[in-house]
Amino acid sequence: MNRRTFIRNLGLGATLPWLGRAALAASARAAAHTLLSCNIRVALPEDEATGNGWKARRELCLEVIRAQQPDLICCQEVLREQMDDLTRGLPEFAGFGFEGPEMDARKEGYQGIAKNPIFYARERYELVTAGGFWLSETPHLPGSLSWESARARHVNWVRLRERASGRSFRVLNTHLDHKSQPAREAQMKMILAEAALYAPDFPQLLAGDLNAGAANAVLQLALDAGWSNTRTAAPGPPEEGNTTHEFLGPKYVPKTPGARKRGPIDHILTHGPVTTRAWKIIRDGRDGRYPSDHYFLAVKFTLDA
Repeated sequence: MNRRTFIRNLGLGATLPWLGRAALAASARAAAHTLLSCNIRVALPEDEATGNGWKARRELCLEVIRAQQPDLICCQEVLREQMDDLTRGLPEFAGFGFEGPEMDARKEGYQGIAKNPIFYARERYELVTAGGFWLSETPHLPGSLSWESARARHVNWVRLRERASGRSFRVLNTHLDHKSQPAREAQMKMILAEAALYAPDFPQLLAGDLNAGAANAVLQLALDAGWSNTRTAAPGPPEEGNTTHEFLGPKYVPKTPGARKRGPIDHILTHGPVTTRAWKIIRDGRDGRYPSDHYFLAVKFTLDA
């Protein structure tokens, strides 16, 4: 080998690791992420009498979540006991959004207020920053209510960086009011206004129990603001069916006319350069038992270049 050939080969060898890293980064950008939205149902004493107490379904809940091999998990209706169990049962995940000022001055019994933590895979993501606010006219006052909301509602969010690709994105998790339509609309407007502070090309995902079907004005507010519903954005015809089932699974019959046709009330929305690759309702159970009175949702998405 002459000197010129040796030097050329040496230069090529030096560039190969960089080419490999560039290819790895490109591959990571194209890699899909799996996000779950899981209303796990608060731990209620009255559920124990029917065999649906938290202790009876705790392991099933974790089993169903793990089976989806998620990267991100947004949970709603989480009490302290449940957060402790989720943290122990999902050791490869970090959780944000439970700790902080207590939401209810009444310490005895469940008073209708629970938290919406977000879990993210430690190995895949690093936390850039995180926060949350109350869905009221006083968003920094813990437990505050407005617009005749039946319960205090809030949103948590995390900004993450994917370690392999360096891409950053944001995940929000919420649970809107279950009784007041004006409250749901005002709460959604707050979330959309806060999210609009970010650049239009910054990827964001919003998951949660919106207590609103596909035809509800709450969803239209999001669509009008440039958000996409992953259910209809996924390839193929949208999957039909409700996400609430009162622990009855396929035996559930809605009590109000038209409730079956409203479809899911749990949703995952996206904004910015995010492509939905798949969407499904997770109907898993065992021996006629289910992890919650809601089916969970799973979305597979990619971050666009």
